[in-house]
Amino acid sequence: MVSAGAGGRPGGAGPGRVVREVTVTRPRHPLQGSTLTVLGRMRRHSGVELLVVLPDGSKTLFPADWTDLGAGAAGDRPGQGTPGTLGSLGDLLAACALVAGLSAAAGGRPEQAARQSPTKEDHRAACPAQSGRRPDTGATASNGRTPARSGSGRGGDAAGRRDRQGEQPVGRGGLAGGAAMSEAAKITVSHLSRAAVVYIRQSTVAQVERNRESTLRQYDLVTRATGLGWARTAVRVVDGDQGISGSVTGQRAGFDSLVAEVALGQVGIILALEVSRLARDNSAWYRLLDLAGMCDTLVADADGVYHPSLFNDRIVLGMKGIMAECELHVLRARLNGGIRSKAARGQLRRGLPVGLVWGEADGQILRHPHEAVTGVLTAVFERFAVCGSARGVWLWLREQGLRWPLQPVAYSRGGGQPEITWVEPTYHAVHTTLSHPAYAGAYVYGRSRRERYVDPGGVLRTRSRRLPQNQWEVLIPGHHEGFIDWDTYLDNQARLQANIRPTAHQPGTGAVREGCALLQGLATCGVCGRKLAVYYDGPAKSTPGYYCTGTGTLVEGRDVRHLRVGGVAIDAAVAEAFLAALAPAALAACLAAAQQLEDGRDAALAQWRREVERARYDATKAERRYRAVDPENRLVARGLETNWNDALQQLAAAEAELARRETIRPKTLTAGEHAAVLALGEDLGQVWSAPTTTDRDRKQLLRALLDEVNITLHRDHTQGRADLLLRWKGGAISELSIPLKRKPPKIRTDEDTVALVRRLAAHYPDATIAGILNRQGRRTPRELSYTASRVQGLRHYWNIPCHQPAADQPEGEMLTVAAAAAQLGIAPSTLHRWLNDGFVPGEQLTPGAPWRIRLTDQLRGLFLDDTPDGWLATLEATLAYGVSRQTLLQRVKRGELRAVHVRTGRRKGLRIQPPPTQHPLF
Repeated sequence: MVSAGAGGRPGGAGPGRVVREVTVTRPRHPLQGSTLTVLGRMRRHSGVELLVVLPDGSKTLFPADWTDLGAGAAGDRPGQGTPGTLGSLGDLLAACALVAGLSAAAGGRPEQAARQSPTKEDHRAACPAQSGRRPDTGATASNGRTPARSGSGRGGDAAGRRDRQGEQPVGRGGLAGGAAMSEAAKITVSHLSRAAVVYIRQSTVAQVERNRESTLRQYDLVTRATGLGWARTAVRVVDGDQGISGSVTGQRAGFDSLVAEVALGQVGIILALEVSRLARDNSAWYRLLDLAGMCDTLVADADGVYHPSLFNDRIVLGMKGIMAECELHVLRARLNGGIRSKAARGQLRRGLPVGLVWGEADGQILRHPHEAVTGVLTAVFERFAVCGSARGVWLWLREQGLRWPLQPVAYSRGGGQPEITWVEPTYHAVHTTLSHPAYAGAYVYGRSRRERYVDPGGVLRTRSRRLPQNQWEVLIPGHHEGFIDWDTYLDNQARLQANIRPTAHQPGTGAVREGCALLQGLATCGVCGRKLAVYYDGPAKSTPGYYCTGTGTLVEGRDVRHLRVGGVAIDAAVAEAFLAALAPAALAACLAAAQQLEDGRDAALAQWRREVERARYDATKAERRYRAVDPENRLVARGLETNWNDALQQLAAAEAELARRETIRPKTLTAGEHAAVLALGEDLGQVWSAPTTTDRDRKQLLRALLDEVNITLHRDHTQGRADLLLRWKGGAISELSIPLKRKPPKIRTDEDTVALVRRLAAHYPDATIAGILNRQGRRTPRELSYTASRVQGLRHYWNIPCHQPAADQPEGEMLTVAAAAAQLGIAPSTLHRWLNDGFVPGEQLTPGAPWRIRLTDQLRGLFLDDTPDGWLATLEATLAYGVSRQTLLQRVKRGELRAVHVRTGRRKGLRIQPPPTQHPLF
């Protein structure tokens, strides 16, 4: 790292040296003495400029001669004057030409002065304006010193007078910041040498389509740019942000590229119809103004041309930016206020779900006149009351082949009923219908809220988040006729929430499934309290069981769960206890206990109503005291105001608690409902055992009254049992104990395997028998493969003798195919083919056993090394006998024709005896 400056560091950096940090040495510069990080360097018309990182983290181009590298950088520039002089001759001539142009502009010819063609010296003198220096700091030569004031006519004299009076001298291409300047006076040759950018934007796509006149006015700014002196080829239009609001951040690619070009000093002027087109966010607006001021870039709108580095112009631009943002805020507040006010009355017309339409009166919502639409929706709510699952309703619709009404347009502004399209039902559509409050006759507004967040890429984005019911802005139950009432809707939401949001390790949560494990979702572990998972055993996977997902114990190096138990006996015991609890006598006692609890809740509610009355009295008394005091006596008024606010907060808290308790208050049973509950015990037994009652229905019956079934196992060798703790929804607890000790099943080999081993043992040893059994897919009673030792144990158990070679062997030795082929001198595949064709006899005791061949002299005589005289090949024999090849081979197989196999020679293979020669009759 090389940094030039004081303190013993080198005074400059040559062209080939890599510089990472520089120190600002320009006198009276705001960053004088600061150390800046250098990202790169580039040579421009005015000399060497550095791309540096400012203290606030932004990047900009910085002249090298403003830093401690000025000596080295200045030496690189051609035409640079020697140190101590005002500049080279070309620099002085360029300054004279610039002052002459300003004098002409001050004399009443702004357009002619602004449109003069710049000479080479003018361009070299004007290029320092691109280096980021402010135009009101005075013109400087390339070595950083102030040039002599020169000029002709009134312009030069006026500049000299202003300088003598202590005001700022004439800058590059303009008057001092405190003096009024015309548009042409602010435009310099440096600005004309760079591009003019016309920024075009409309906030929404609808504005782009409808507000054509505004778009044409913005495109006409190209003519204004050419009128200010820019060539038509130097004017560029940026319209990539059409349809994007100016208040968003990080989503306008056109604006971001414009800011980057301004920071690089490539833009001379930015034109927009008004400043709100550029940005309605002050952070983006002031960032653009800061870069434009440092890089000498003008900003123009329909009112005039502004230089952001001039004090007066910057004030005007800042006020316009503030007014643009305020205008957006006021418009939004006014529109949102009207929308919320109309929504609070239930009259704001927004998109309705399928099945509901707007009526003619204000806020009137009616059911869809199409009976097929309302019929499907009614069936959905009725089916959900039966199955209690959105997925179950969806599967039922698909099973019945019902179509679903789809409404592409939620709200038609032109009047008339929205068009209905019939499609296949989807789970999302069913779930949305069940969870939408409009179907319960409620008018709602503000169910979601838009939030801003920063994505992983660092871009600011907006997302919609659904709010809980207590945070909805507007909720008007009973607003219109629905498909269900509000209480049913709340019950449905509770069931949906329990189905799709199961709580980890908590019983009674999660949807009821179709399996036969009745305690699915209810059973918990008696050791750790976790909710038990379900498994199924048996050939058909129809025997339920329960196990805990918690960490078990290590037994002989294996992880064993601390609870795993079959569920058949447990399910039967719980079902029996459930049916016994719902007997008529038990139900009568349960209703009496429920009545006592209800009376206790009524007493508590009465006390809370008195608490609300007391809080309302305290709030009214605090209000009277506050209004009775002299308003000018603030010492007393502030204290009474605080007391009044505290009393109002206590009143609001008491009313909210009373409303919550009234909501959760159990429903009082009528006489008819009381009789129906007592009759439940008589009907439940029949319903439970009915063939139409599914396991899913039984699970829902259990969940109607049971909260949890806690299972604790005791694995004793003599008295193994499972202790059950049943927690009922009313708070009652029942205890059960179920024996688990069962006689283990006998381990026995099937009879077919024993018979096969008995037959094979006379011909093969144990190892061969084990291979035959494994090839047939047979397993031991413990589901293990057979080995020689296991076959031996099986023979010993069933008293089967082992294989013994016979003493009187018949002619020929019994060999396997491989051994026989080796002795005959042929390939095993040839011998296998002869076996399959039936030319060679063989035997196989059982499928999977090896083929065996008896190697006799007759069989050896079938395989020769030389072809017998006159014997024919297969093709020749078919011609000689006049039959097909298949017929010929069948005769050989039946022994009607003799055949041999030649093992050697070029014409080895099957040879057949020729037919006998027949002499013709003379």
